[in-house]
Amino acid sequence: MHRDNKTAPAVLKARSAATALLAAATVLAGCERGSSSGPGDSPSGPNGCPAVHAGAQAAVSRAERTDVPWNGPTSGPTAVPGRTIAYVAQTMTNPGVAGAADGVREAARVIGWNVRVIDGGGTPAGIQAAMSDAVALRPSGIVIGGFDPDSTSQQVARANAARIPLIGWHAVAAPGPSRRPELFTNVTTRVEDVAGVSAQWVISSSRGNAGVVVFTDASIPFARNKSELIRQELATCSGVKLLAYENIPIPDASSRTPREVASLLSRFQDRWTHSVAINDLYFADAAPAFRAAGKQGSGPPFNIGAGDGDPSAFQRINSRQYQAATVPEPLSLQGWQIVDEFNRAFSGRPASGYVSPVHIATSDNSDGDTAWDPPGYREAYRKIWGR
Repeated sequence: MHRDNKTAPAVLKARSAATALLAAATVLAGCERGSSSGPGDSPSGPNGCPAVHAGAQAAVSRAERTDVPWNGPTSGPTAVPGRTIAYVAQTMTNPGVAGAADGVREAARVIGWNVRVIDGGGTPAGIQAAMSDAVALRPSGIVIGGFDPDSTSQQVARANAARIPLIGWHAVAAPGPSRRPELFTNVTTRVEDVAGVSAQWVISSSRGNAGVVVFTDASIPFARNKSELIRQELATCSGVKLLAYENIPIPDASSRTPREVASLLSRFQDRWTHSVAINDLYFADAAPAFRAAGKQGSGPPFNIGAGDGDPSAFQRINSRQYQAATVPEPLSLQGWQIVDEFNRAFSGRPASGYVSPVHIATSDNSDGDTAWDPPGYREAYRKIWGR
């Protein structure tokens, strides 16, 4: 998917970003653990896992590219008129869920459909009620926005029986169609790619010497799987130590994360050099605790979100305030893809099979943007739909 080997300006910028991250993190190997030395300092310590580090550095450099051309569908059915979509959200306080919903709304306006968003509020009872409401509306299709379909198995069965197509967004572990539960398709990046490259960023930027905290929400199978994959990739480098594996449900993040971060800082102090979270919002909630402990916004700890790349994450990254990087979902693109997949379902066509490539955003390659919005997809989908 990266066939263009010309040295474009964006490539040079990505290489510069990788070099800057490497220079920043190698300080950790050569100084007292947890010192607040800045990214410009020179490295002096040994590499914790030379071969693994070299591979991680190459993967990070590829992921930081911003000039990747559209590699999604260029053909498909023209727009089916007069459809209504119900988007059932796990919680609209989850920026990824909300961002994908916004993309669905935008694409629906272009294709000429109506969208009803129903917020599950982040609780099992609320999500079940939202799914019941969605099925009762008898829409043309239902989006399962960021929650496990098995948690609403009765409602999913009723939708299947009524022949209402279901499309997931981060609903099951893998992209593409699902038989159990029965989904026309599931729209997401490959969790293996997201988890792997976020851990590789830690290995690359720390030069293989890091003490890491992982934040996850084990109540969501997709998130739990992602954090397990992150843990496995970190373990490939002998110089990287997993200090803690924190399970904080996303709906509880605002109340629990500050307390947990304060406790972790007290417990690990300067040994905590890096963090990976399955969702960027953990770092929004962690910032007050880091600030209260006198930690500099530019790190350490150096924090990367393995999703979803919401605007507040980009703002923290661009201002170097307690987040250094994110592996963002192209949320708007995925909203457009959801609409295109429904159009294929309504036309009796199979799912497109498209999976968006993984990307890393930093202050050096984001150009001050507040989202990862790759080029080309709007024009491609408009052409397919005849809009």
